[in-house]
Formats: sequence, structure tokens, C-alpha cells
Amino acid sequence: MKAKGTLSILVFFIVVLSTAATIAGIFSSEGPGPFEYETIRGETVMIYGKGIYQHMSLEVAPQGIAQDVVTLFMGVPILLIALYLTRRGWLRGRILLAGTLGYFFVTYLLYMLMCMFNNFFLIYVILTSLSFFALSLTLFSFDLDMLRTCFNKGRAMKGVSGFLIFNATIMGLLWLGVVVPPLLNGSIPLQVEHYTTLVVQAVDLALLLPIAFVAGVLLLKDRLLGYLLVPVYMHFLALLMTALSAKIIGMSILGTEVGPAIIVIPIINLTAIFCVIVIWKNINERAWVKIR
Repeated sequence: MKAKGTLSILVFFIVVLSTAATIAGIFSSEGPGPFEYETIRGETVMIYGKGIYQHMSLEVAPQGIAQDVVTLFMGVPILLIALYLTRRGWLRGRILLAGTLGYFFVTYLLYMLMCMFNNFFLIYVILTSLSFFALSLTLFSFDLDMLRTCFNKGRAMKGVSGFLIFNATIMGLLWLGVVVPPLLNGSIPLQVEHYTTLVVQAVDLALLLPIAFVAGVLLLKDRLLGYLLVPVYMHFLALLMTALSAKIIGMSILGTEVGPAIIVIPIINLTAIFCVIVIWKNINERAWVKIR
């Protein structure tokens, strides 16, 4: 793989800066504590009031802390392991690296766009930029013709593609159920709270879910790009859903009503992890070593 040195430098700074940002998010506690706030829309929202997320809502701030825990104790170690395996020439390592960098890119893209302004704003901007360019370098390093020959072409990979398409469709319908009714009746979605708009839903509907759906279709049709997008996206999804599971569990512990999500999200999470295992079992590492 070319540009190993550049990629290693980018990953080094991602690790350092994300470690600093997550530690601050988890352990900072300055502030007055929870308080009520009347939004520009005339609605009352409970504000978290502590740490670097003190100006975020009481419902969203703990989710950010839960994701920080996953990023610090899972994302960072996995990123370092993936870089090590990539430098050793492992195909699994390079796919894992791309998927994990995708997680960091999406995480800090959302932090950059959604978190109320705090002292780490520029850190979020830098992390978004670093992870984007590291992800781009990794994705462009794959030779698609070579990559295709390193996968077993059986029902297992088609099953992974089917799950990706199914998940993208279900999540898309779920978010449309949040967005469309208020547009029709002129109301404001409850999820907006005191934020500007539905950032998570916007990023999902505009980028992530279409990519997942198209990736699944491409692999089902045996297209070259599908052999790159599906494995990478599935690794990204497994880590992202782990963070989402942590958020849901954390909200439940704090007494927030989460409904069916307490069951549905962990099931999707476990299925995504299972699909990652299937992908790893269907990679012919020896073939990759021979044709490199």
C-alpha cells in the first residue's frame, strides 16, 4: 500500500485528538447542572448543564458521553489494530481500517454539525478533516479487480448484502416517519428540541443510507465496487451500532423512555457484528498476499 507513512501520521493525530475530545466529554463536569430553557419556538427543553456538553439537551448530552466511551475504549484501539494489520499487508486489516475511519469521520462530522459550540469545536473540525482524508487514502488504495478475486462468491456474502439493503430501507422509512408528518401538518419534530434541524436524520437520509443501499445492490449484481463498499460499510455499521446501543442503554438507565429501540438496536448491532464475521471468513487472505 502506497502512502503508508502519510496514513500513519493521519491516524496518529486522529488517535491523539479523539482521545483528548472523548476524555473531556466523559469527565468534564463544570457548569450549573440541569435547567429549563425556552426555545425560539416557544417550547421548554431541559438542558444538561454540565461539562463540555452543558448547552445540549438533557436527552442528547448523555448520548454524546455514551458515544465518547465507545470511541475511546473501542474505536481508538480498533483503529490502532487496523493500522498495524494494514501495515503488515493484511486485507482484513485494510478493510477494518477503512470501516473504522468511516466511523470516526461520521462521528465527528455529526459532532461538528450538531454539538452546541464549545472549546473543542476546532478539534471536531480537524478530526472530521483528518478522518475524511485518511478514509479517502485507504479507499483509493484498493485495486478492485484484485479485491474481487479475494472474496468467496457464495450465498453468505449475498446474505450480508441483503441485510445491508434491508437495514437501509427500514432506517430510511423510520426517519421519514419522523420527518414527513411534521412537514404535512406544519409542526416541529420533537427531536429538534433547541437545535437548528434534524442533523442525524439529514446525514442518514442524504448520505449513509443511500450508500448502504447502493452498496448492497452492487454486490448482489457482482459489481466490482460492491466488493469494496459492502465490507467497509459493514465494519463501519458494526461500530456505529455499538455506539448507538450504548446510547440507548444509557438513556434507559437514566430513565428516558426508549420504547422498542432497546430491543431493535442491539439486534441490528449483533447482526452487523455477525455479518463482519461472515465477511472475514469469506476473505481469502492468501490470495491477497499472492497478487499484491
